[in-house]
Amino acid sequence: MAKPESTVINTNVKQKDPSTALVIAVTTRAIFNLEEEHKLYLEKGKEEYTRHQQANQDKPLPPGTAFAFIQAVQYVNKKILENNPAERDLFDILVLSNNSPESGTRIINSAKHYGLEISKFCFVSDEDSTQYLKSHGVKLFLSADRTDVCNALRRGVSAALVFQQEVQAPSTPLRVVFDGDAVLFSDETDQIFQEQGLEGALQYEREMEAVPIGDGPLKAFAMHLGKMRKKFGQEKSPIRTYLVTARSGQDMGIRAIKTLREWGLPIDEAFFMDGAPKGPILAQIQPHIFFDDGLHNIQGAQNVGVPSAWVPSCC
Repeated sequence: MAKPESTVINTNVKQKDPSTALVIAVTTRAIFNLEEEHKLYLEKGKEEYTRHQQANQDKPLPPGTAFAFIQAVQYVNKKILENNPAERDLFDILVLSNNSPESGTRIINSAKHYGLEISKFCFVSDEDSTQYLKSHGVKLFLSADRTDVCNALRRGVSAALVFQQEVQAPSTPLRVVFDGDAVLFSDETDQIFQEQGLEGALQYEREMEAVPIGDGPLKAFAMHLGKMRKKFGQEKSPIRTYLVTARSGQDMGIRAIKTLREWGLPIDEAFFMDGAPKGPILAQIQPHIFFDDGLHNIQGAQNVGVPSAWVPSCC
């Protein structure tokens, strides 16, 4: 297996232990707005792109969709260390990039400009950069490239696709919203619904009420987030988690709640929308990131300025 072209360790940031940290990998186009530069790369090629990045290496890139999420994660680390300076169960952020180290200088300088505590910058020359995720202990991968996200999901890493969008910068604490089926939970009930319709899905849920729903692609990340959440009392926690699902509370909510209880996953608030649009409730929550498998829900969230990440079920 080829090695990354270059890994730049940020010596200004205390390095975390990947065996205990919640490692999040973000690509450059997820954390910064590189749409103009990406267009240049596609139209003019790598050499012109590299020249542009080198010529502008001291010009900070504008924030991207995942930027506020990473800032909020840093806030959580600060609060955890205030509570226990010896704590090792922290967030650890690394940037994964297909840039060369030469063109990646602008990425490093931009992170420094904004005070982002990125522990490592990994510049990878391979077409499939996701092969390095597990070696870094990554628990969540955010990318603007669908192929990367699908490759990460196939490798068993929680991953989601970030679209460049206008974001209303939320305030702290960190707020994370999960959809239920095909995100936190498996898509077993969705499949029954597709095959047998609503009545078939309701019957299935009644029969399986005592059986926890299967694991979804973001369960592993959510469980580690929940573990960190438990370090604080509910009122003082710098982390708040939400479930916003299309399920109805009366007919299909019981199994979902029992599943969360069985997993020991703390959720601050749960909203059972019964198929209603999620945008209005998301606008009230103002999360730093919202994970969903439905593109119509992603669009609805984007329309109200909520940073959104799509978890594709059709890779």
